[in-house]
Amino acid sequence: MSTNIATARPLNANRIAAALTHCFAAKRPVFLWGAPGIGKSDVVASVAEKLGGLLVDIRLNLLDPTDLRGMPFYNKNTGFMEWAPPIDLPTAELCAQYPVVVLFLDEMNSAPPSVQAAAYQLTLNRKIGTYKLPDNVVIVAAGNRESDKGVTYAMPSPLSNRFIHLEMEADAEAWIDWAVRHNVHPDVVGYISFAKDKLFTFDPKAKQRSFATPRTWAFTSEIVRTQEAGSYMSEKEMVDLVAGAIGSGVATEFMTHREMASKLPNPSKILSGEVTKLADNSKEISVMYTLTISMCYELGDFVKKHALNGELSKADNKKLHEMTDYFFKFMMDNFKTEMCVMGAKTALATYDLPVDVSSLKNFDEFFKRFNKQITDAINMK
Repeated sequence: MSTNIATARPLNANRIAAALTHCFAAKRPVFLWGAPGIGKSDVVASVAEKLGGLLVDIRLNLLDPTDLRGMPFYNKNTGFMEWAPPIDLPTAELCAQYPVVVLFLDEMNSAPPSVQAAAYQLTLNRKIGTYKLPDNVVIVAAGNRESDKGVTYAMPSPLSNRFIHLEMEADAEAWIDWAVRHNVHPDVVGYISFAKDKLFTFDPKAKQRSFATPRTWAFTSEIVRTQEAGSYMSEKEMVDLVAGAIGSGVATEFMTHREMASKLPNPSKILSGEVTKLADNSKEISVMYTLTISMCYELGDFVKKHALNGELSKADNKKLHEMTDYFFKFMMDNFKTEMCVMGAKTALATYDLPVDVSSLKNFDEFFKRFNKQITDAINMK
């Protein structure tokens, strides 16, 4: 069993992404440590996507050494033993199509020592057998910490010393940024915005099959969207699945939140100016988080649907500005400071809506009220 302990200080997903970007530029291999379900693969995929690159995801704990080194065969023409190159590693032809290719060696310290040895040669020499990594390939390995009680094997010190080690921690603010960009259901984002401690409930000492992690909240979002899309899933069946993803205790709280959120006004009616006031029975703080995220999604979806080659027509641009004006007006009239700042940050920073705030009738007053908080929130991104 492994005695490796990650000594790097924990970083949230945003700081991990920034660190990976710098390591890629320097072509230094990275080992990313973190608890199960914390989102290691998601952050690596996001960085690859942002750079316009390709992610090649290989789960080392499922491989044999020959899957990396290739298969030996006798070449009767030369009389020598040769190696057929592995099919899972990126070819020069494939890599030539991208500015960067991220070779993600996941579950490295869960792989048997013989597979780790093959990965060691690939990381150390950038080649194995007859295969050579193309120049634009960067390596990220990942694994769980020994304290997570997963099955791990000792990593050789020479292999460990080849990596820059980063440890990832669960951070609600960073996850919410990711969730909004990836269209996670607004009920999920709204609930986590309020109950930040419920993002990650994993306890390695507890005997629990289901627990809340960034990964299982993404599962929960998919379950809710499937049920809402008109599947044959009943409400009770959905509750069973949600509990199976995040645990029964957290699932009960989340479903209570959803029940309250179901009474909210349609965000499109707020953004059209039809609804201007929030009913008293909808002013539970977690529910207001959901409504704020839903309005931001509505604005973002409008841009996605109407932008042609990244540009809105004159009429659509006018419409977007009208909707955004109602958005800020509604928040000022119904929400407290924290909610107003969160909404402005999501719309202007996370979504980066193509809005000229100087042309909005209500933004001057909004900015006067929340100047410092908005500036600090957007600069934090």
